[in-house]
This record gives sequence, structure tokens and C-alpha cells, in this order.
Amino acid sequence: MPDLRFGQLSITGNFRKNNEDNLHVDPEKRFFIVADGMGGQSAGEKASQLAVELVPKKLNDLIDFIDDTDERIHHAIDEAVGNANAEIMALGRIDPELHNMGTTIVLLVWVADTFYIGNVGDSRAYRLQGGKFEQLTKDHSLTQALLEAGTINAEEARSHRYKNVLYRYLGSKEGGEGVTMADVAVQTGDRFLLCTDGVTDGLSDEELQKVLEEEGDPQKAADAVILAAQKGGSRDNITCIVLDVV
Repeated sequence: MPDLRFGQLSITGNFRKNNEDNLHVDPEKRFFIVADGMGGQSAGEKASQLAVELVPKKLNDLIDFIDDTDERIHHAIDEAVGNANAEIMALGRIDPELHNMGTTIVLLVWVADTFYIGNVGDSRAYRLQGGKFEQLTKDHSLTQALLEAGTINAEEARSHRYKNVLYRYLGSKEGGEGVTMADVAVQTGDRFLLCTDGVTDGLSDEELQKVLEEEGDPQKAADAVILAAQKGGSRDNITCIVLDVV
């Protein structure tokens, strides 16, 4: 049975007053979560904090991490994220200071020989495998929708004015519509990255791949990704988890 080694880092960055990102690493390495809050002041911070607190509780309740079916795991992840979405919406309604709060989420759940990767919003998961670097998640952004419609190309998407406008996130009605999922077979030697858009704001996929290939240790790789994104001009909080299958 393979094992996981990981590194993690989250920083406020050069342009924000507070860090609205949050992450969670399960002590038993069964799941990993990154969330990027929004809403200003302390609202975004509260939303992402709720996501990384509430989702793990539900995952623990609903999943048999030794042996479970794909269908049950997909349902459990949807339910866990849907529950967090409902709680964030409810708190936003009763507390005026948290009225517009929301958060993205990307998570990786490890059961048997499969990684179940899901997201809502534009926080991403990538896999580096044998020199091939691929995005495993789909952004729920207006820019991605325009890209899929053929209205803009990939180069235009990188700097498009709607790049950070989301049509689906936790804290919105659409956030309860389910998680976009990818099931990935666990393979020794694979490296995975979970990150907020603060990383991709400062680095292209090609630059990101280069940084991940240069550092063998996952913590050094996580540190290097954050530093490179910061130097690359990221204007957001910057957060990532790097996972190695060993």
C-alpha cells in the first residue's frame, strides 16, 4: 500500500490585509482540503474556516475509509460540501457582517487505491505524473464558461476581467448543486497539488510544473510554489498543499 508525504503553506501575500484562505490536513492523511474565502473584512476568513471545519466532520461520519463504493463516496463528498454550503448561507443571513461571505473548496479524499478529487469554485487540483502536468478540476468561473463556449482563448483567459467572477461557490444557492468530481488511481511517484487561485494568479501552468519538478521534498516544493507565485505578482492570499505518493 502506498503512503503519502505532504507539504503545506498559506500566506497573506503582498496585497491583502488578512488571509482569507484556509487548509486542512487530516491527521491520518485520508483527506486534504484547501478553501479560499471571499466577502471582505473577516467574512471570507469565516467562510473558509467553516468549510475546513464542517466538511471533515461529515466525511468522517459518512465514509468508510477502508472500503467503500465509488457511488457512496461521491454522495458523501456532495453531502459534506452541501452541508457546509447550507451552514455558510445560514450564517450569512443572520449576521449582517457576514452577509456576502462565501468560499471555494477543493478536496482530495483517499479511499483504498483511489483519490476522489472535487471542487466548487476556482481552487484547483493538479497532478504531475511522469513529466505530464494536468489540471484535474474545473473552474466554476465566468472566464471558464467563456473559454468552453469558444468566446475567448486560453491566453485571453489568463488576464480576462471576469477571471475571478464565480458562478458557483459555497455560500451561494448554486454551491449546493454538487461537487465537480474526478476519480484518480493512486500511483507511486505521482505528485498532486491543491491550491487557491493565489497560486495560479502568479504562475502559469508551465511555471508551476517547473517549480514542482525542481524540488523533491514536498514541504520544500510547497514553499517554493508559494514564493514563486508571490514573486510572480499574485495579488491574492496564496495557499497550497503538495502531496507525494510514495
